[in-house]
Amino acid sequence: MDQPAELFDRQLLRRRRARTRDALVEADFLLREAADGIGDRLSTVARSFPLAVDFGAHSGLVGEALRASGKVETVVATESDVPLLMRQGGLRVACDEEFPPFAEGSLDLVASGLSLQWVNDLPGALVQIRRALKPDGLFLAAMLGGQTLRDLRQALLDAEAEITGGAAPRVAPMIEIRDMGALLQRAGFALPVADAETLTVRYGNPINLLRDLRHMGWTNALNARSRRPLRRDVLARALELYAGSASDEDGKVRARFDIVYASGWAPHESQQKPLRPGSARMRLADALGVEERPAGEKTGR
Repeated sequence: MDQPAELFDRQLLRRRRARTRDALVEADFLLREAADGIGDRLSTVARSFPLAVDFGAHSGLVGEALRASGKVETVVATESDVPLLMRQGGLRVACDEEFPPFAEGSLDLVASGLSLQWVNDLPGALVQIRRALKPDGLFLAAMLGGQTLRDLRQALLDAEAEITGGAAPRVAPMIEIRDMGALLQRAGFALPVADAETLTVRYGNPINLLRDLRHMGWTNALNARSRRPLRRDVLARALELYAGSASDEDGKVRARFDIVYASGWAPHESQQKPLRPGSARMRLADALGVEERPAGEKTGR
């Protein structure tokens, strides 16, 4: 079978995470937003979870939300950056998000905040997570997707093409809601749900946006990236184009972040299942109070 294309340079991502672990707190607003969103979605679930994993924990904000929910007894944090992991309390496991080390059917809940968008084989990671869940175990995740950083992506492409005659990718592609739902089904999750929330952040200068991305450790790590540093004239032109397309009347620029939330359950016989075709006890026409007609038959005006 063909191996999935490796979109990201995972070693480069780890090195950048390591360099920015002390600066992460200066730009953790997206992580906090994702943790709050996961906490909100967990609050609607009327059950408890003895053992949960904060998968790709960063600084532990999702784990804090799980504990604060009152629905989780024990939280295990996982991180590929060991020094960052060691700053967190409780149980900890050092691992790569592409290779979860948990035994089949061993977890009640897996929650992940803004980590899974950087794996090269997302369908494979979802399958491994589903297998690690006990029957009727819950998966909750938040990922950047949709139109995240669309203005920055376009400005960089246009500026480089204008000045050099070509352009290399500098902003990662983002997953769409419909694709997330399909991936959950493909991975074998029951009752899959995907939705999104948009967060608009305003900056006094586009450079401040680039600084935040650097502090997050989320600068360009695409395998297809150019190995040459971005030229200063290209950057200056990109910032000019960005300011022109995403500025408000007060001169501040907007940055769009779409957070795609995903949830699904490990299959269990107690879960609701769709009815078999033809098993309905009432005709749709009767329920709607209309006359039933054969398919293709037109009614008068």
